[in-house]
Amino acid sequence: MKLDDILKRELDSIDRDHLSSSQENPIRDDAFDISDSEKVSLIEEKVRDILETLGMDLKDDSIKGTPLRVAKMYVNEIFGGLNPKKKPIPSTFKNKFKYGEMLVEKNITLYSTCEHHLLPIVGLAHVAYISNGTVVGLSKINRIVNYYSKRPQVQERLTIQIVKELQKILNTDDVACVIDAKHLCVNSRGINDVNSSTVTAEFGGKFKKSKFRRDFLDYIKIETEI
Repeated sequence: MKLDDILKRELDSIDRDHLSSSQENPIRDDAFDISDSEKVSLIEEKVRDILETLGMDLKDDSIKGTPLRVAKMYVNEIFGGLNPKKKPIPSTFKNKFKYGEMLVEKNITLYSTCEHHLLPIVGLAHVAYISNGTVVGLSKINRIVNYYSKRPQVQERLTIQIVKELQKILNTDDVACVIDAKHLCVNSRGINDVNSSTVTAEFGGKFKKSKFRRDFLDYIKIETEI
């Protein structure tokens, strides 16, 4: 997925102080009073109830293990980012090279789940920052994107969370993120539009200025060959 000139103009017009209605996921205070294994058991029973209500025969070899598989997937995989114990510990270093330009990590594969229909969000995240004396290991940027993606999400909130987390880690406001993703709640149901994708952006610090924002968007448009 690429950002063309029209898309870049649209991003330039985004309200620079854009905020979602809530920058935090709606998680209850008692969310972690029970263990992951207890959650798996409870979810397994509820998935079983759903399938039986739909009329599925859970004695069939093909589907009898589905409730447990789904429960494990929810707790350990696609919603694992709800658990703060799984938050990645960043490796930061002093910017000994005195590199003063922006660093861009683009085309980060993103898998998340729409919190409205519990259907997949699939796309790419592009992240940039300008060092204020600290740099972070490149893989940690990917891990942060992955951590905040692995939960029921709204793309606007996800974009903001990635930027806020990196601002805290790097001790700088100069962080930006653009996400271009397909939502299966749009592609596979409802309007069934298989071609549309959703682009969100959050620009902090220097990236609120047109020059830095434009340079970032130019970087992520470049096609690279490996």
